[in-house]
Amino acid sequence: MPAAPTPRYSALAIVLHWLLAVAVIGAFGVGLYMTELPISPARLKLYNWHKWAGVTILALSALRLLWRLWRRPPPLPEAVLRTMPPWQRAAHHATHAGMYLLCFAVPLVGWAYSSAAGFPVVWFGVVPLPDFVSPDKALAEAIKPWHGRLAWLLALLVVVHVAAVVKHQWVDRDGLLWRMLPGRG
Repeated sequence: MPAAPTPRYSALAIVLHWLLAVAVIGAFGVGLYMTELPISPARLKLYNWHKWAGVTILALSALRLLWRLWRRPPPLPEAVLRTMPPWQRAAHHATHAGMYLLCFAVPLVGWAYSSAAGFPVVWFGVVPLPDFVSPDKALAEAIKPWHGRLAWLLALLVVVHVAAVVKHQWVDRDGLLWRMLPGRG
């Protein structure tokens, strides 16, 4: 009789999850902070760091999606599925799908904005990336608000995700959190 599949995520899935969590939260925080600064060398440096974080998020998201397609995540435990209302299951799937989508959309829209504004993206100051779109000031102005809106939507989904984790861990006490914690397997 084959062994039952482990209810935990793989080590790589856990590492990618937490790297993306730190990168997304960091990029969002830097994005909020830098836009309030006056034009200065510090602001320009933060814009570059923000772009580097965006490209890193894009690369990590691609790797995470490929890993997820190759190695499916563990299913929710049967006990959780029995007690979870259908709307929560739908919210679970929609929130995860939305976060995956936005981890691609936010950096791509930011890259398109930077390209349209005529500011190249040079990853870590070493790897020049091609312009995502041709320089076009009118296009840049049209794209700019969408980067922020999508980033706020991603932030909202992260808050919903964290709230669900808190609910499962401290209200339902169903142990779902341990499946994604490093070093517990």
